[in-house]
Amino acid sequence: MFESISDKLDRAFKVLKGHGQITEVNVAETLKEVRRALLDADVNFKVAKTFTDTVKEKALGQNVLTSVTPGQLLIKITKDELTKLMGGDATDINISGNPSVVLMSGLQGSGKTTFSGKLANFLKKKKGKKPLLVACDVYRPAAIDQLHVVGEQVGVEVYSNKEQKDPVKIAQEGIEFAKKQGLNMVIIDTAGRLAVDEKMMNEIAEIKNAINPQEVLFVVDSMTGQDAVNTAKAFNSRLNFDGVVLTKLDGDTRGGAALSIRKVVDKPIKFIGTGEKMDALDVFYPERMADRILGMGDVVSLVERAQEQYDAEKVRKLQKKIAKNQFNFEDFMDHIQQIKKMGSVKDLMGMIPGMGKAMKNMDIDDDAFKGVEAIIQSMTVQERVQPELINSSRKKRIASGSGTTIQEVNRLIKQFEETRKMMRMMSNKKNMMGMMNQFKGMRR
Repeated sequence: MFESISDKLDRAFKVLKGHGQITEVNVAETLKEVRRALLDADVNFKVAKTFTDTVKEKALGQNVLTSVTPGQLLIKITKDELTKLMGGDATDINISGNPSVVLMSGLQGSGKTTFSGKLANFLKKKKGKKPLLVACDVYRPAAIDQLHVVGEQVGVEVYSNKEQKDPVKIAQEGIEFAKKQGLNMVIIDTAGRLAVDEKMMNEIAEIKNAINPQEVLFVVDSMTGQDAVNTAKAFNSRLNFDGVVLTKLDGDTRGGAALSIRKVVDKPIKFIGTGEKMDALDVFYPERMADRILGMGDVVSLVERAQEQYDAEKVRKLQKKIAKNQFNFEDFMDHIQQIKKMGSVKDLMGMIPGMGKAMKNMDIDDDAFKGVEAIIQSMTVQERVQPELINSSRKKRIASGSGTTIQEVNRLIKQFEETRKMMRMMSNKKNMMGMMNQFKGMRR
């Protein structure tokens, strides 16, 4: 995420390295590179120019403390301005109605249907809502079936009516169905449409007027860059939507849409899609995103994801085992499963300060733990519970059973012992997130 712009900004700030003070000359040179980095990331030209002019104005004339270098000061100012550029604070979705209605809008292929499922899953698990998905795309082949599949994946009911060809009526029927079933959240999935298609734009405007939703969201593929911003302007002029959803952000190394869209349409980014799984949805936090763009990581989001996956009682029992030095391969395997549930391994590692740069050329996919799991699964239950039983002959059998080598088995056992030692040292601390560092070397 944002690898390209992060690298270029990092190089830009190196211009100030070694300077004892901020001057108009060295700031101008640095910000020229910053502006170039923003434009290369497909940020709107006016947004990029206004941004760098503001940073320059704030940087010049500031006294640099003895403990702060000019480069550090400019990075701090840049981070603050990036945060403001993307909206300052996170903006909640409006779920005040009963039922509360959310209308989806956007281009075809932007990810509306998948996001509708992700949002239903988010509202169900994190907000305690009882959602209903409503299939109003009457044009795309198999669109209704796709929404039913998505609904099944997240355990949410879907309302559809294949006999009805008027999406306005389907939306109204869906809301009535939700009321009768005692469902308090309705998510309307609509057909993708081009902003220049007057008939289709009139249709979604009619749906909005007919159902009066609490929230209208514009879903956009972040990988379309500046085109995403232009499309958002066109849709906003017709719908006056309440917020933006950026999908496929995990595949966008540039980040132009995230940096431009708030400034251009004056509407907040509310959610970001960070992967294909149904739980790969995050609330958009401008400050956290600014940290990630500048290579500072995002520890807060990492801890939040961990807290969502780790059962408090499980953690308490694990801490007792660690304190008694009884942590074993069964616990180790369970720990790996919890980490995998938290999301993409590479994305997780990128949240650790400093790790983003170290990993930029590393190919870490979701099968990163496959070899580790195969080795542990090839152990007997007794070996998992009592790792000290694993001798040379057992290692040979484990390697053969897992399709790995004895060297790989030895490496895993060594990593396990190092993890066990570190966890013992941390057993008196409540925050166990330091354990993540032990997994960065576990690749097939």
